Amino acid sequence: MSATETIETEAKWRDRAGDKLMSPETAIAMIRPGEHIYLSAGSAAPLGMLPYLCAESAPLADHTIHHLLTLGEAPYVREEFAGRFRHNALFIGSNVREAVERGRADYTPVFLSEIPNLFRTRRVPIDVAIVSVSPPDADGFVSLGTHVDIAPAAVESARLVIAQVNSRMPRTHGPHLLHIDQIHALCAIDHDLPELRQTTGKPEVEDIARNIADLIPDGATLQLGIGGIPDGVLRFLENHNDLGIHTEMFS
Repeated sequence: MSATETIETEAKWRDRAGDKLMSPETAIAMIRPGEHIYLSAGSAAPLGMLPYLCAESAPLADHTIHHLLTLGEAPYVREEFAGRFRHNALFIGSNVREAVERGRADYTPVFLSEIPNLFRTRRVPIDVAIVSVSPPDADGFVSLGTHVDIAPAAVESARLVIAQVNSRMPRTHGPHLLHIDQIHALCAIDHDLPELRQTTGKPEVEDIARNIADLIPDGATLQLGIGGIPDGVLRFLENHNDLGIHTEMFS
């Protein structure tokens, strides 16, 4: 798409969005006290909305924030926000681990496949879904991009859907497109997607990873998580052949 076409497409979706296109402050003000808030996860964490969610001027109190692993900052778990937010971790990441350990946040151990039903039955209630999406296409559809898994169930269950429209969010295909008619507030905020970068592990981690790699035969199917050991195992598999992958994430 040329620069001119990009500008024309953006102008069209902004015009089509009408009153739904608003400032982040206005969108956050639509949240009612005490509501349960879902944040999209991974590299699709709506980082552009978080400063407004945590702003001193935001009229928020007694909220529970639910999400899986998010990349980037999680300011709502800081001690200063203890009276405004309580985080319920469905996956404990490094940005919320200390809060869980110190009792400022909770952890719900649960299988990923069970979470959508918990949302839909309101055993884990979701009142507000804040998601990061691609810009709308010519037909008014946005993509949930790099984070799908439980996000559709959260959007379906919420009374209020706030979408951070990020032009750097890629459009991914599948049954997870949202029409702007399903969204109550669109906030245009661009930023690079956060990344989980691989690092060289400590010597003992590298030794463990090397030993694990030696146990993996050619033709094996891999399930890989996040962390120094999975990353290290991958580095020692470069001479393996015919490996398969069956995993909800890739190290």
